[in-house]
Amino acid sequence: MLSKSLRRHVVEEWRGLPEPREGRPLVAVSEAIQGLVSKLGLRERINEADILAAWREVVGDFLAQHSRPARLVNGVLHVEVMQSSVRYELDRTWRPVILQKLQDRFGKNAVREIRL
Repeated sequence: MLSKSLRRHVVEEWRGLPEPREGRPLVAVSEAIQGLVSKLGLRERINEADILAAWREVVGDFLAQHSRPARLVNGVLHVEVMQSSVRYELDRTWRPVILQKLQDRFGKNAVREIRL
């Protein structure tokens, strides 16, 4: 019977790749990438880019011309508004509607709150 180190050496040479070490579980590439994206905090950055791209579609042309999402931090979307009257309208009338549309599109955890 071959010893473990000899077996490992033969398998590594035959495959052209190092044999996985025992004790380290093998995972699918998709799982490894998802874990890496979460660990590096990139998931929020991806959502932020998607939200920026969809802003005009979510709020409509008029509000998109007078406002823009600045950043997404821990589920809080910070929106810059150009005019105080538009800010008032967004704050009093449209904030819950926009929040619901964003949550429907990106998930409830992606955007939990909107700050103007």
